[in-house]
Amino acid sequence: MTDGPYQPESIHLESSLGYYLTKARNVLVERTDRAVAHLGLTTQQIGVILLLSCGRATTPFELSRAMSYDSGSMTRMLDRLEKKGLIARSRSDKDRRIVKLGLTPQGQHAASQLPEIGADVLNEQLRGFSGEDLATLIDLLSRFIANGIDGGNGAVGCETAGASGEEKSGSSVSTDDR
Repeated sequence: MTDGPYQPESIHLESSLGYYLTKARNVLVERTDRAVAHLGLTTQQIGVILLLSCGRATTPFELSRAMSYDSGSMTRMLDRLEKKGLIARSRSDKDRRIVKLGLTPQGQHAASQLPEIGADVLNEQLRGFSGEDLATLIDLLSRFIANGIDGGNGAVGCETAGASGEEKSGSSVSTDDR
């Protein structure tokens, strides 16, 4: 017998936390996709833009690891973002095998708009929630994530990355520097 609130004989799709988490994610992704469409971005692509913008990642490998993407999927996403003129690839001066990534001026412009867009999307999705409701939701989800395989350490945001007091170097690369 399973120890916990769910029992195999009584679990149903509509009463499953997994169902609600997936549904909530899908609703948020759809809303975000609509909100960033004018920038030529998708929800998945804004993760790349934000991670490059804050210096959390500077290589395809770092992005793949931070976003839990396989290298093939990441390469295809980077190809699309490069074609749109939002990112630039360059070879490392220290090790020519390493591809460095940076935002173009157009990518930097898009990145500068994302915090306001993100706040608008979240505020609309959280309509009717109190500050206390939001704090409880974040606390519960944090505890849920902490029970995960990696202890929740896989999803570090920009604020956490710079919390050590180290200043990250900028990640912008102009299109002329390729």
